[in-house]
Amino acid sequence: MDMRDWMVLQTLYKEKNITKAAQHLYISQPALTNRLQQLEKEFGVQIVNRGRRGVQFTPQGEYLARCANEMLLTIQKIKENVLNMEQNAAGTLRLGVYNFFTDYKLPNLLKLFKEQYPNIEFKVTTGYSSHIAHLIYNQDVHIGFVKGDYSWKDQKRLLFEETICIASKEKIDIHDLPSLPRIDYHTDALLKTSVDKWWSENFIQPPLVSIEVDKADTCKKMVVNGLGYAILPSMILNDVDDVYKIVLKTKGGQPIIRKTWMLYHEDSLKLNIVKSFVDFIENLDIENDI
Repeated sequence: MDMRDWMVLQTLYKEKNITKAAQHLYISQPALTNRLQQLEKEFGVQIVNRGRRGVQFTPQGEYLARCANEMLLTIQKIKENVLNMEQNAAGTLRLGVYNFFTDYKLPNLLKLFKEQYPNIEFKVTTGYSSHIAHLIYNQDVHIGFVKGDYSWKDQKRLLFEETICIASKEKIDIHDLPSLPRIDYHTDALLKTSVDKWWSENFIQPPLVSIEVDKADTCKKMVVNGLGYAILPSMILNDVDDVYKIVLKTKGGQPIIRKTWMLYHEDSLKLNIVKSFVDFIENLDIENDI
């Protein structure tokens, strides 16, 4: 088996569909099917069952798919170690980044870094902070950017802090919130827990959710257009001037703070590309310079 075979297994296991897997791999469906048949012949087992709902992996296929992930990660690390033998930072830096950071901070950050290290490329995976924390824990990425306090015992750096705000087009009284239309959006579990806890400490009635959207940025636009209030991290509201804001506070009167962290493994600093990026971040004021 070569690297391409492992990629076929990994991609097909993820997509569970031969058409989608072939498109992702930029090969034809017959070519993928033929490669799969050759693998089944090589191992002497049936790897998948084909049906109307796509492909289902057999127990042997499940095992090979897990091996594919391990083998591709090993090959990637071998390439990184070979490139690391040179003095210059070169290769592909794997980053895991939570959604807000991807939209508002990452493009300019990578631009500035690329100006200093033109031989470094990037592979960026985005998602909720909980997903990014899982990726960095399993070393699927070199560096993770997450929002919120996760259990992490290796290296981390605090990048910036922000408050959580009630945002409304018009001035509102916080005591009237249960009777006002609220706009909710999909967010990570830590933020949802913090907001739900604050609500339960201040109100008996549940919120009157009138609109649910998928992203915080869409939610902000709904607020700007006067469709209701929302509870949002303060940084997403920095580019909006005509919105009334109330900072959420604890029972003790302290603002509820959300922290953004950079997480990485100490061992990964042995790679020039990782150390160069960490040093770059250390000398940058992300909150104000990006």
